[in-house]
Amino acid sequence: MDLSNSNTHKNLEAAFGGESMANRKYLFFAEVAQKLGMSDLSKLFKETANQETQHAFAHFRLLHPELVVDDPSKLTEEQKKKIASRCLELAIEGETYEYTTMYPEFASQAITDRDEGAAAEFKEQEKESKEHAAIFRKAATNFGFLTSIEHHHADQYTEALKGLDGVSPIAKAASNDAATRKWICKVCSMIYDPTVGDPDSGIAAGTPFDAIPDDWTCPICGASKKSFVPYEEAIAA
Repeated sequence: MDLSNSNTHKNLEAAFGGESMANRKYLFFAEVAQKLGMSDLSKLFKETANQETQHAFAHFRLLHPELVVDDPSKLTEEQKKKIASRCLELAIEGETYEYTTMYPEFASQAITDRDEGAAAEFKEQEKESKEHAAIFRKAATNFGFLTSIEHHHADQYTEALKGLDGVSPIAKAASNDAATRKWICKVCSMIYDPTVGDPDSGIAAGTPFDAIPDDWTCPICGASKKSFVPYEEAIAA
């Protein structure tokens, strides 16, 4: 059922927000109670917070049925990756909204209200949200990189299998064009594509490998630039 434009969708979002807020609020109360030496009261707040979490999860599942996993064993690797990618996508959207819109507006209002404490807090949260968004984007990028790595490994194994059957290996060569030549990490098999670059590391799309700073490292395993060699691809017949 499509709830994207319904009042029920808005209500579910509000309910999810309310339950989520209650969870964090009760955990805060639990911490206060613990500091006051009231362990039983602290335990009560923690138990209730956990119940609120389950309520929030139930609402979120209705909001995002594409993320519901009933039996992981029945999912293909591609389906699993699609679900994980969607989680990262939603995380990036949320953090990006926080640092581009929400916190800047909140900080501006706090300055207008001459509340320096709140303004400083909002600016700090804006900075952290930006960092979180970058981390999630990095994870999403790595997710894509890993897919190409898996394809590379699969191709290698396929060629090895054919070799056992006496089939000659496919002719390969690295591109002679520095602008399009790909490079592969000898440590983890991450493939650097100059047409894509590595934006999360400050390497813009269209940057040839030779133009990358020498202190750049593999975004997957952290190996140095020296660990990369030209990537040889099959020559078209």
